[in-house]
Amino acid sequence: MIKTAIITGASKGIGNELAILFAKDGHNLVLIARSGKELDNLKQQLEEEYNVTVHILIKDLSKPESAQSVFDELKAINVEVDYLVNNAGFGDYGAFTDCEWDTYEKMITLNVTTLTHLCHLFIKEIKGRKPGRILNVSSTAAFQPGPMMAVYFATKSYVLSLSEAIGYELRKDNITVTTLCPGPTSTNFGEVSGMNASQLVKNIRIASSKDVAELGYKAMMKGKSTVIHGTQNKLAPFGIRFIPRKWVTRLSAKVMGNSV
Repeated sequence: MIKTAIITGASKGIGNELAILFAKDGHNLVLIARSGKELDNLKQQLEEEYNVTVHILIKDLSKPESAQSVFDELKAINVEVDYLVNNAGFGDYGAFTDCEWDTYEKMITLNVTTLTHLCHLFIKEIKGRKPGRILNVSSTAAFQPGPMMAVYFATKSYVLSLSEAIGYELRKDNITVTTLCPGPTSTNFGEVSGMNASQLVKNIRIASSKDVAELGYKAMMKGKSTVIHGTQNKLAPFGIRFIPRKWVTRLSAKVMGNSV
């Protein structure tokens, strides 16, 4: 039976690579991003190469009620979603008070509110059919505070916590929730967020979007709860459990380029 996956932030990076993986396995797609041209090109590529049906929705998911708009549009054209991939997100590098509130508001709306609302809407739909799979893209930022990217780190902690909790709730419903936690990855995120200026990006091996997407896709299909890309990235969350919280924050600040 052909299934359908919805992927947010599908025009570039990890989202783009995930779309290719789903299409290779014969799944139809709903691709969401702000860039209509890039989505059109991806739609044409996937339909021609893999003979799947691709719907595109040009949406700014940092706007309130965007999740409801996505849900209503898909209901109107009778598209049933089996796989939900919440990949869209952004960050901003700089001291907390130096960044504009408008940026934080959009970040929280996209990284937290829209992701949560999409989960709420589509899980209720999937529960009536079963089975289903959810992939929420978080970050290794989820495991500690992040001075110089305080709000971004906090939103990714939220994503991890939410995903683990609802995954537990849904364990008897044949619906799995997987959290993908990449470290620094070769996407346009570093340039957009300004994170390329941090010591973290300068001193660590950057993963490819393709490798991260493949890890997340396989973990999702196996129904794993949480998956972290990279050996070094896996060691950090384990190690900080044995360090006092104030030391964790100081270490994180140093890595992010603010050791004050």
